[in-house]
Amino acid sequence: MAEDLGERTEDPTGKKLADARNRGKIAKSKDLSGAIDLIAAAIVVAMLGSYISSEFADLMTRTLGSAPVGQANPFDYVAPSLHQAARSALVTVGPIMLLMFAVILIAHFVQIGPLFTTKPLSPDFNRLNPISGIKRIVSLRGIMQTLMSIAKLSVVGTIVVLVIMRNEIKLVRLPLLSPGQATMVTIAVLIEILAWVLTILFVIGVIDYLYQKWQHKKDLRMTKQEVKDEFKSLEGDPELKRRRFRMAQEVAMQRVNTEVPDADVIVTNPTHFSVAIRYKNEWGAPRVVAKGADQLAMRIRFVAMANGVPIVERPPLARALYWGTKEGDLISEEHYEAVAEILAYVYRLDGRAAEMRAQAQPAMAN
Repeated sequence: MAEDLGERTEDPTGKKLADARNRGKIAKSKDLSGAIDLIAAAIVVAMLGSYISSEFADLMTRTLGSAPVGQANPFDYVAPSLHQAARSALVTVGPIMLLMFAVILIAHFVQIGPLFTTKPLSPDFNRLNPISGIKRIVSLRGIMQTLMSIAKLSVVGTIVVLVIMRNEIKLVRLPLLSPGQATMVTIAVLIEILAWVLTILFVIGVIDYLYQKWQHKKDLRMTKQEVKDEFKSLEGDPELKRRRFRMAQEVAMQRVNTEVPDADVIVTNPTHFSVAIRYKNEWGAPRVVAKGADQLAMRIRFVAMANGVPIVERPPLARALYWGTKEGDLISEEHYEAVAEILAYVYRLDGRAAEMRAQAQPAMAN
């Protein structure tokens, strides 16, 4: 059996995925990142190509056209000119490089999300082992990567050939065209080739990314025993238990402090259980807005007294509501009559009987 043989048949747990992520082991496609980078570069060149070319043409004109005639030592002129050219090139290309860098970061962020770890940079002497390197090369994954590279080159080469064949007549006539017309035809063909190549590379990148995610999850699969051991270790961690208990207590206290002041009545048993009940006409039935046992029950009673909410002792009803109704749920029909009597009593105490009793009882009777 798979379990007896220790086969990894179970999907990785959240903890295993998180641990792998902290070690820098994530699903990422280099093909998709490369395709996005190339697409971004093509878009930038298409949008700013004319500007860049004109700026560099102007730079060359200023640099070479203003050279003094009869300069005794050419190096006295070349050094400042190169300095000016470098500064102008930086001003022109700098923002474009920053834009490309931002696109690269976004492409990586979309794949892996926010992640900063130095684990992949730590020395791993196993990588220097030639036997391990040979195993990686001849492994199934290494063979698949090699086949994928060959397939990509074949697809790109096929696209180039097909586009050239489709534009064969135009390309054959290039010698008959003027230099300007020949340039335009060549650029149009190159743009068509580039568009097809980038599209195919992007599709391959998406497929590779989905494959990498599947492979990553497969590599992290666990045996049934590993899942059981991890669950036991997490459940048995005293610090984790204390943290969970504190979080549950904080959520419960926040609900008590928010809901109890607006409750109509608190039903108690009187010490172990407290249930806060509220009624609105549009609900059609009273609702349990908060409940608690022991210390939380005492907290409910304390908040109720501080806010003038009536407290009524009904031990059987308090136990039934505590065990049978979730916080935020309407009470069940079997408790309508008992709760209606309590609400009627509470409304009489604060003078709302004439208005509320006529509304509450018929609604609950239905």
